[in-house]
Amino acid sequence: MPYPTDRERDRPWVMRTYAGHSSAAASNELYRRNLAKGQTGLSVAFDLPTQTGYDPDHQLSKGEVGKVGVPVSHIGDMRRLFDGIPLAEANTSMTINAPAMWLLALYVSVAREQAEAEGRDVDEVLAKLTGTTQNDIIKEYLSRGTYIFPPGPSLRLITDMIAWTVHHVPKWNPINICSYHLQEAGATPTQEVAYALCTAIAVLDAVRDSGQVEQADMAKVVARISFFVNAGVRFVEEMSKMRAFTALWDEITRDRYGVTDPKARRLRYGVQVNSLGLTEAQPENNVQRIVLEMLAVSLSRGARARAIQLPAWNEALGLPRPWDQQWALRMQQVLAFETDLLEYEDIFDGSHVIQAKVDEIMTGAREEIARVQDLGGAVAAVESGYMKSQLVASLAEYRRGMENGERILVGVNKFETTEPSPLQAEGAKAIETIDPAVEKQAVTAIEEWRTHRDNAAAESALEKLKTVAKTSENLFEATIECARAGVTTGEWSGALREVFGEYRAPTGVSASAAAGEGNEEIRRVRDRIKATNTEIGERLRILVGKPGLDGHSNGAEQVAVRARDVGFEVVYQGIRLTPEQIVAAAVQEGVHVVGLSVLSGSHLEVVPQVVDGLRAAGAGDIPVIVGGIIPPDDEKLLLERGIARVFTPKDYELTDIMDGIVGLVRERHGLST
Repeated sequence: MPYPTDRERDRPWVMRTYAGHSSAAASNELYRRNLAKGQTGLSVAFDLPTQTGYDPDHQLSKGEVGKVGVPVSHIGDMRRLFDGIPLAEANTSMTINAPAMWLLALYVSVAREQAEAEGRDVDEVLAKLTGTTQNDIIKEYLSRGTYIFPPGPSLRLITDMIAWTVHHVPKWNPINICSYHLQEAGATPTQEVAYALCTAIAVLDAVRDSGQVEQADMAKVVARISFFVNAGVRFVEEMSKMRAFTALWDEITRDRYGVTDPKARRLRYGVQVNSLGLTEAQPENNVQRIVLEMLAVSLSRGARARAIQLPAWNEALGLPRPWDQQWALRMQQVLAFETDLLEYEDIFDGSHVIQAKVDEIMTGAREEIARVQDLGGAVAAVESGYMKSQLVASLAEYRRGMENGERILVGVNKFETTEPSPLQAEGAKAIETIDPAVEKQAVTAIEEWRTHRDNAAAESALEKLKTVAKTSENLFEATIECARAGVTTGEWSGALREVFGEYRAPTGVSASAAAGEGNEEIRRVRDRIKATNTEIGERLRILVGKPGLDGHSNGAEQVAVRARDVGFEVVYQGIRLTPEQIVAAAVQEGVHVVGLSVLSGSHLEVVPQVVDGLRAAGAGDIPVIVGGIIPPDDEKLLLERGIARVFTPKDYELTDIMDGIVGLVRERHGLST
């Protein structure tokens, strides 16, 4: 998005809606409708199998296909996804990280096919491609969990991709350094700025040191680095955060990388406001939360977002409907076109209050950046668990403030009385649901794809990819060859898994701060657990599990921390476990209760598998509880399938949950509750 001169009215930001579900064909229809409504950019949500490098027919994909995004398994899916949408004229953001190189290779290949079909010069079309691949693997280890490979090989994939795009797709943003999920994982404004900039330093150092980009071209690299940030409801603080972010980025790129062009040093960022801050209780309040959060990244012209996508009011309930997404788009359009926001210079320049807050965040961020660099940089701080433990501790502190009433959430821990909502009236379909047949269709489709492609060409391309992966050669051309040969997402990732291996990031749970002996409720539950330990003759043990591909582990980590604080022995092995692995761990560890966390909508598929597995293993007496974004109708189905308790975001009092779990265990052991 070109920046206007100070004499012009500021141009509106790129307006997006994060969208995609079911299939490439269904998502293509949704994109066309959104563009017709005035959306100026596309933001592709991929399903979890695609994000984690699996095909729809993989065991771990069961229950996950098409739920939180669109499945893209090969170039045929990418063709269908953008059918009728000229890629040379589109501005496309793709939320994809570990397989970012693969998805961009598919996108570039389809753009090349479009150019050839129209008789246009391929290089000219590629030079016009605009958009972003998220491609920030550091934050995946810290918060979102869709990583595949160890940090070293992951950084190599990012480096190769940046080097290739700078030379061949010069208007594309090959990485979107994403502090968004850091905030959702508990980061304070200072931590969000510091850890995002530490990631940027790690990436830019790797590109500079790779020898693939001349020093004279580092300004081109810096100019194509974009960020994706979070904006919470404390909009004065959030706006000050963005002004601090902007100033620090300018400082780092000038001093560390010698970039002299001020335009190249501008902080270029997109935003989605805080989805996990939206509430299930009184969800209509989310509308004003979204609007206030949007102001944080739009009011200050000098630090204004150049792309915004807003969640819908009902995302705490489930997948938004097209009408809900339209409402979110209209919020942006009203602000941009009806108000006078874009007509003025930065209205906060000269404010001593704002400048004091900006200085505070900058000082704290500089100190934290220095601390991470002293540890060896962002990669080392991930591998040691330092950054993860800091985020887990920060989120625990946030939750304690919410539980004790210091941090008010309207409709949740204060002002809880409400009238019935006409938005959720009986008979109203409040959320979008995905037909289970979608997964079966995707499995059948990929089997047919493998049958009809040139398998010899696909195998040859995969062998070449593995050969190149064992060298220091850039991997992008080999990846494009795989894309054009009809290789699938799972096959590309699987080939690199063979060479690079897989990775399990530190959970940060063991190093997080305890809730404190002084909390009366925690002390009461702890005493109750001690008494139960004595009565059953052993210490109570809880397994906290994340079945399926959902990597949003914040809730599971907070449950594990609070369970430890009240006296449970906690078994928590991190994310992406099969139901069979969870059952095996529960039996081997002799746990007294299994707690599952699922946010991806796959609860009806993966949770009953754990219950059935425990019964088959002769451990059917172990109660299973589940927490996540679970609609009321699904809650009833889970209880009918043998789940002992269901918790949703409205159940925010973790100590009360722990008390209920102790009562459940006592009940199962025939003790008084």
